[in-house]
Amino acid sequence: MHQHGYEDDITYASFKAPATPRRRRRPVVVGAALAALTLVPLAADRVASARVESSTAKAFQQGMDTPERPEVHVRGFPVLTQLASGTLRHVDITAHDMPADGSARPLPVSRLDLALDGLSKSDDDTEALARSAEATAYLSYRDVSHALGLEVSQGTRPGRINASVPLPLGSEVTVAAAVSAVSGNRVAFTDFEVRGGTTAITRALLDKVFEDPVQVRDIPEGLHLRSVTPTASGLSARFSGKSVTFRPSGGSQSDTAQDNS
Repeated sequence: MHQHGYEDDITYASFKAPATPRRRRRPVVVGAALAALTLVPLAADRVASARVESSTAKAFQQGMDTPERPEVHVRGFPVLTQLASGTLRHVDITAHDMPADGSARPLPVSRLDLALDGLSKSDDDTEALARSAEATAYLSYRDVSHALGLEVSQGTRPGRINASVPLPLGSEVTVAAAVSAVSGNRVAFTDFEVRGGTTAITRALLDKVFEDPVQVRDIPEGLHLRSVTPTASGLSARFSGKSVTFRPSGGSQSDTAQDNS
């Protein structure tokens, strides 16, 4: 009688073994092909994103007259689809050293952070439009001091600044003042506190120096000043608005616009 032994086990093993690598190789090949197909649109989208970020930075530099191109980041994927629709969903822009020419009391912006939603071009390509925007402008104490003609620094209490006011005969007093946002994208200084008391001469001098609020110029049209907060290095001014306009020729109308919102 024939006996079944190890020969049967060897025959079974030799039959099953070759099938295993064939089943494993196919998913690897398919996976590599899918990965290659995925990388092509990703690379194309990255190129499109880099190009639109570069062109936006160039246009913003020309419009805002900054010495260097700002940092621009287009958010959302895919960017190609956004470009095809004519509207970028969200764009972040950081610009530095925005000048404030044409003013008797210039107050330049040392840094401007913009968050734009729904950015598109006008039909004639002469301006860019954002459906809504939020911005924070940083105003250094050096620039604020130059605008006021006084040495300004952070106050000892929240929401206030200190200013050294020169008096006749070479003396000076330290004045604490509250900082607030008023219409027309202007910064006002009120509620004075003078160390050592207030004289008639000191009060008249303070009224003259702080009579007119200082305007933040060259802010894109449609942005309105909401609040001003003193920090260790300067004033942090928060803006927001809808239908915000950017013009390539540096033409911001916020200098004369009043905040009616």
